[in-house]
Amino acid sequence: MVSLVLVSHSPDISKGLKKMLDEAQPEVTVLDAGGTDDGEMGTSAIKIQTSIEKADHGDGVVILVDFGSSVMNAEMAVELIEDAHSVKIADAPLIEGAYSAVMEAGFGKSLDEVVESAVHAKDMKKVQ
Repeated sequence: MVSLVLVSHSPDISKGLKKMLDEAQPEVTVLDAGGTDDGEMGTSAIKIQTSIEKADHGDGVVILVDFGSSVMNAEMAVELIEDAHSVKIADAPLIEGAYSAVMEAGFGKSLDEVVESAVHAKDMKKVQ
């Protein structure tokens, strides 16, 4: 199954989102890589890299980010991975994208299908 890594500047946001996703699809590996190495606001390429390596069970890892340095640090983390062909950063909203991604991963979809589902979450209308 494809796994997810969540990257938010706020460790509380990524922890809360992980909890929600774990309840939605408990069999999907979801790791929280939010905050800095010491649990403060910010992001860490090393923390993200470690989470990717723990999450990768062979079917791929999708990284979902919030904004700014989370994107830059996720890209650096991917560069640090020796075999990063099965790691993708989704250009998606963090919460809606992660929820769409975890549902597709739980249904056994491929890495590309999980990323595509997360990206399509940008087009979801909440209010008509």
